[in-house]
Amino acid sequence: MNDQRNHSLVRRIAYGALVSAVGCAVVLGIRAGRPAHDGARAIACAGGELEAAHHAAAGYLNRVAKPDGSFVYRVNPGAAAEPKRRYNMLRHAGAIYALSSYERRYPSASTQDTLRAASDFLVREAIGPIEGHDDLLAVWTRPEQVGGSKRLRAKLGGAGLALVALLGAREVGASSVPPETLNALGRFILFMQKPDGSLYSLYVPAEGGRSDSWTSLYYPGEAALGLVLLDELDPNPAWIDGATRALAWLARSRDGAEQVPADHWALLATARLLPRLDPGTSERTRLALIRHAEQVSESILDVLPSTDAARLEHTGFVDDGRTCPTATRLEGLLAALSFLPDEHEALRRRIAAAVGPGIAFLMRAQLNDGEHAGGIPRAIRRLDREPAHDHARFNERAGEIRIDYVQHTLSAMLAVERSPRACRGE
Repeated sequence: MNDQRNHSLVRRIAYGALVSAVGCAVVLGIRAGRPAHDGARAIACAGGELEAAHHAAAGYLNRVAKPDGSFVYRVNPGAAAEPKRRYNMLRHAGAIYALSSYERRYPSASTQDTLRAASDFLVREAIGPIEGHDDLLAVWTRPEQVGGSKRLRAKLGGAGLALVALLGAREVGASSVPPETLNALGRFILFMQKPDGSLYSLYVPAEGGRSDSWTSLYYPGEAALGLVLLDELDPNPAWIDGATRALAWLARSRDGAEQVPADHWALLATARLLPRLDPGTSERTRLALIRHAEQVSESILDVLPSTDAARLEHTGFVDDGRTCPTATRLEGLLAALSFLPDEHEALRRRIAAAVGPGIAFLMRAQLNDGEHAGGIPRAIRRLDREPAHDHARFNERAGEIRIDYVQHTLSAMLAVERSPRACRGE
């Protein structure tokens, strides 16, 4: 903990020296603006500052871990009303995933303890059987967790992210979940897959089982990533086949579209899948996956608020200054940067050019002091007016800190550290 405080002190001194007099005003208690343009990449790739940001974000997640293994899901300092008491198990799994990546890079007893308790909580509170399918396990969302009148249901993305989380914790020695439990979650994903490779998003017992009553943008990518990581532990052609068909379906469904969703989970899954593709997989399928990654990446870059680095650093990847969309898009872009071939050099350079300002934005947003130091607010600023939003509601939540805002930011910052191409601008 002393090391983390020292990092924070060094970071505050560095930021004080670099603060720009013309930067955005401090609106939410976050640090003031800093130089943009040429300095952005140096900021993103500066080992000391970036490492301090890692420690601060992970420190926040460790501090909000409760004795039962859950996290303080959200806080909203200064808000008139307390946040609703809901809990999202997928975001819980995401926090485990990010902390596992952090633990792999910076081993510590405190993170080990958090990971062990959080993994146990996930297994104990959410993973359970499906009646009539003794070989399957699902991650259940219970009405008492989310409030309202929603029925008991299992989410495809829950199984995918549970695999991602538990396999990550297992890799760093912080989970002893048996392989059979993990395999049963993998079999649930395959059970939810249709012949064309697409997947049901929900399993709702009260609606007869697999349900298309609602679909998620991110669940197929989350499920594919979980299957690929499961194959790394327990090689099985079924896992790779399921992941390949899921991502190939996404590629087919988006082929030819001018704009596609910013599906960062699909990019993360593709990065892990490509090296493990069966040699018999057709070159056409491999090229389709790369083309899909190109589409997603270009769609993210094409709608940036501005190509001007100064503006990007101040607003992130979306005009209203929300942090999580910037973090998730950076995760996806950095994953794509790891496998896009040489013939995509122009796109690789566009990605690398956006990384520095994007990370600088997130580092500016990170709370620097006080009880919630290391946390990431929902937005870097409040809105004066914005026709596209209910700005009063937006402003009420602008300072809210939720575990997924912190998790995705930590994951993005760790990914930058692992990406020499981004720091070289390639």
